[in-house]
Amino acid sequence: MSTGQDAPSAESTRTDLPEGRYGKTRDARPARWRRLVFGVLALLVSGGIAYVAYLNFGSAPIEGERVAFKEVPGDAMEITINVTRDEVNRPGVCVVRVRDKAGAESGRKEVLIQPGSKNSRVTTTIKSIGRPVTADIFGCSYDVPRYLSRP
Repeated sequence: MSTGQDAPSAESTRTDLPEGRYGKTRDARPARWRRLVFGVLALLVSGGIAYVAYLNFGSAPIEGERVAFKEVPGDAMEITINVTRDEVNRPGVCVVRVRDKAGAESGRKEVLIQPGSKNSRVTTTIKSIGRPVTADIFGCSYDVPRYLSRP
C-alpha cells in the first residue's frame, strides 16, 4: 500500500527544516585551530609528566647499598654499607635499620658519612628491642642533622 511517493532521503530532510529554528548546522570536522591547540596542549602535558618522572626516578645524588650484615650478641646486628655520592666534599647521612622475625622495624640508627671519596664503606652496629633477623638501609641524604655533624 504505497502512496506512490518515495521515503524522504536524509539530505531532503535536512533542507526541509524551518529556517532559524534549530540554529546553524555545524561542520562535521573540528576547526583547524582546535586541533592545533589540543596538539600543543598534549605535548606540554606529556613533557611535564616526563620531567616529573625524571626527577622522581632518576639517579639519586647519594645512595647506599648493603654489603653484609651479621648478628652480634645482645640483640644487635652489625651492618656494612657502601655509599656512592656525586658530591665528595659534602658529608652525608644514611639511616640503617634492623627488623625482627615479623618484619617490623626493631632498631634504627643514623650513620654519618664523612666527606672524602666518591665511594665509602661504613660498618656500624644497631641495637634492637628484640632479636633481629635482617638489616637494611632505609635511605641516604645530604641533610645531616646538627647532632651528627658536631665534633
